[in-house]
Amino acid sequence: MALVFSAGVDAKTLKIATLAPAGTTWMMEMQAGAKQIEMRSAGRVKLKFYPGGVMGSDQSVHRKIRVGQLQGGAFTPGGLAQVDTSIQALGLPMMFDSLDEVDYVRQRIDPVLAQQMESHGFVILGITEGGFARILSRQPMQDLEALRASKVWVPEGDMVGQTVFRALGISPISLPISDVFTGLQTGLIETIAVNPTSAIAFQWHTSTSYMTDVPVTYLIGVLAVEKDAFGKLSAEDQAIVREEMDKVFKRMNAINRADNEAAKLALQQHGITFVPANPGEAERWRSLADQSIEEMVRTGVIPGEIVGQIRNLLQSLRHSQ
Repeated sequence: MALVFSAGVDAKTLKIATLAPAGTTWMMEMQAGAKQIEMRSAGRVKLKFYPGGVMGSDQSVHRKIRVGQLQGGAFTPGGLAQVDTSIQALGLPMMFDSLDEVDYVRQRIDPVLAQQMESHGFVILGITEGGFARILSRQPMQDLEALRASKVWVPEGDMVGQTVFRALGISPISLPISDVFTGLQTGLIETIAVNPTSAIAFQWHTSTSYMTDVPVTYLIGVLAVEKDAFGKLSAEDQAIVREEMDKVFKRMNAINRADNEAAKLALQQHGITFVPANPGEAERWRSLADQSIEEMVRTGVIPGEIVGQIRNLLQSLRHSQ
């Protein structure tokens, strides 16, 4: 009885918000990891998830973390940029040519991003692959002129996306992710950049008809908790949380990669037509994307040091091949 009482007194619950709907792979894996953590810590540590965006936008989640209502969240890079802008580095436009390049860079850069984030007050418990985003739209988007004529969405707070679209000559419409479904239904927005699994999970494909088969950016999701809250756990329990979440995210990276391939087929079965970019357009977009990256470095949207590290890694890999 004394042991049970002691565990109850020392128990810590990390309350974590996520936009991922209940029943998705993300939520099932997170909950499986939470069960392992609770078991291995003898009930001292519990992770409680709030799925489906019930805690609001990334900005709302940060406010609730500051007042202690939450201890963490599953964020997009844009949602964590206010903590440390370096986290946006993996999502720079048209940076990667293949998933092999992604794997090579992430093996070396993920620890750097985690260290940077921790120095600014948040502990990264995992970075999961979202895969390559492609343009999903009501009308075919095969050249820049079509994009400029469309109502393009950019996530709320996504300064990388804002800068890229400005470089492309586009004035995007900024909305939180939770408002995208309604925005597509009402015609407020017509064009989004999204990976196949998210297009289906959030039902965004039901209001669109075309996907341009050009990877425009690499997407990640980041599970992060406030450093002070995490620091209240014992060193032993911190290690347990890190170990179990590391296992979860390794599984999810593999699962998400396979799921994205399956989701592409599912989108076609749901009536989404995959279209290529017009000849020369991908190179045109890449050139403008590179210009936007230089602008982001110049204006401080993202640190030049982390951009340089990624470019050096890619140069080294491509040279070796």
